[in-house]
Amino acid sequence: MRHSFNLFTRTNQLIIDGGIFCLSFAASYVIRFEGFPAAPEIRQFLLCLPFLVSVRLLTHWRSGIYRFVWRFVSLSDVLAIARSLSVVSVVLLALRLFYPAGFPLSATVRLPLTVITLEFLLSLTGSLSARALRRVLYEKGRKSRPLAGQRLKRVVLYGAGRAGILLLKELRTQSNFEVVGFVDDDQLKVGMVVSGVDVLGNGEALAEIVRRWSVDEVVIAMATASRSTLLRIRAKCDSIPISAKIIPSLQEIVEGRLKVSQLRDIRIDDLLGRESVQTTRFDHEVQQAYARKRILVTGAGGSIGSELVRQLLLFAPSRLGMLDKDENSIYELDQAIRFRDPRAPVEPVIADVRHCNRLWTLLEEFKPQVVFHAAAHKHVPLMEGHPCEAVLNNVGGSKILFDACLDEGVECFVFISTDKAVNPTNVMGATKRVGEMLVQAGANGSAMRSASVRFGNVMGSRGSVIPLFQKQIAEGGPVTVTHPEVVRFLMTIPEAVGLVLCAGALARHGELFVLDMGSPRKILDLAEEMIRLSGLQPRKDIEIAITGLRPGEKLSEELTGTDETLCSTRFGKLFRVVPAGFETSVFFENVAHLVRAAEASDCESVHEILCAMGIGYKPQLSRVSIPVH
Repeated sequence: MRHSFNLFTRTNQLIIDGGIFCLSFAASYVIRFEGFPAAPEIRQFLLCLPFLVSVRLLTHWRSGIYRFVWRFVSLSDVLAIARSLSVVSVVLLALRLFYPAGFPLSATVRLPLTVITLEFLLSLTGSLSARALRRVLYEKGRKSRPLAGQRLKRVVLYGAGRAGILLLKELRTQSNFEVVGFVDDDQLKVGMVVSGVDVLGNGEALAEIVRRWSVDEVVIAMATASRSTLLRIRAKCDSIPISAKIIPSLQEIVEGRLKVSQLRDIRIDDLLGRESVQTTRFDHEVQQAYARKRILVTGAGGSIGSELVRQLLLFAPSRLGMLDKDENSIYELDQAIRFRDPRAPVEPVIADVRHCNRLWTLLEEFKPQVVFHAAAHKHVPLMEGHPCEAVLNNVGGSKILFDACLDEGVECFVFISTDKAVNPTNVMGATKRVGEMLVQAGANGSAMRSASVRFGNVMGSRGSVIPLFQKQIAEGGPVTVTHPEVVRFLMTIPEAVGLVLCAGALARHGELFVLDMGSPRKILDLAEEMIRLSGLQPRKDIEIAITGLRPGEKLSEELTGTDETLCSTRFGKLFRVVPAGFETSVFFENVAHLVRAAEASDCESVHEILCAMGIGYKPQLSRVSIPVH
């Protein structure tokens, strides 16, 4: 029966508003004449009533008032209704003041000023009351009742801003939460009432508020809270102690991935050692670079590649190829995307970038306009044991793909690099530096736009330190850190992909882009943070073991070399690197020798050629051979 008749359809809205206007006009006469009016005024009322109601309804219709959904009435709706009612009232006022008394119909159209004013106020009050009642009924209908015997979780919202108000409205519809108040560091808000809820105090009073109001949980209701703010709030919660949750990030809310009421624990990327770099998919140049384009992503099954696919879908490409040699990761990505949007224009492709004929045939059939090359061997210690594999994949595969893109007329090619390419001490970093130079050298005289993107460690990627620490903590420790002084630049996967997309939009002639990632974080501090986030104490509940630097690792990484200079771009913290020049013919000869040595499994020659290429490669003295089982 709920859907068989809707009181608030557009037709019924017209009827309700028409009734409100009739009653308002009649009430204005009764109030004006302090009772039942005399015959002339009744005649005037009856003659004006149909015209007044018709014109008000028509003005509302033309103003779009009946496109507003009553159950979501807001301040903007109130202002629009007031403007629409004012138009008719101003006309009535003009007739009263400027229409001559002796002219025809003057006795009808010249309404008393008090009637005009009262009719406007009563019509406005009635219209808004009807809509407000609809919203109240809607909110009441959404409110779930707690199950019998269920105890409500008493929460305070830390942050009485827009995000806090939005969260409050969402939590009011849920049956298991009771919001006892706000906490806000703005002293001017303390003691005020926000959306019917008291601001109980500032952060310094959090412990007293929790004790006095028997609070079960603190919810940080700030969609863009800085790291320092989160650290301070979490430290207060730990000292009380009380559980703390946080709302999703602004990006997750705006993109519709999560609702504001989907609370979660504080994650390590929330406490990243710098402010997040925000890039927007609404940038016109970025939109033009990818909208309605045929796009191919290699290494699409990996952490960066899969996030590239997800974010590129926001630009509505015409086709989006997901290439990887690992069929399991591509299958899982394809299933996850189609679960959310069965019509997504994604196409899984199983191929290896090292297989020349397969790759050229694929590009000839797919005809991509934009290619993102994220396929690579990236594990430093493993590649130290298998340098030939690193060269064949990271150098040979990249050259095959780049040449095929040139031949097939691809518009834009973006190569994913790493900070380990700067003054590399490991084979993986050295091969990535060669990949950057391949893009730079290949761009000479080419119509294809191309660029390389260099960034630091990505938090949460497969094989990175974050998942390793999480696994070790879950198993009870110890958490292994290679060296107490080792530091790394850290960024989140969405940030890395945002950087790649912006760089692709700026790509012209083999440029190299890097992100100003702020200060690097100590990995030991990161390990301690993660242990505390798990509700445990480092070195008390979970041991930290120092294992020593692994083959090819450095204590610290660099984003630019000594012979490179930075230039700003319009994307804030995204910078263009001006690299040193080099002789391309000699470089391509060295690349050919390097790939042939790798094909022959000549590891010694691979190291010698990399050292001789002038890329700053300085291998460590000790190398570890990893046996193949």
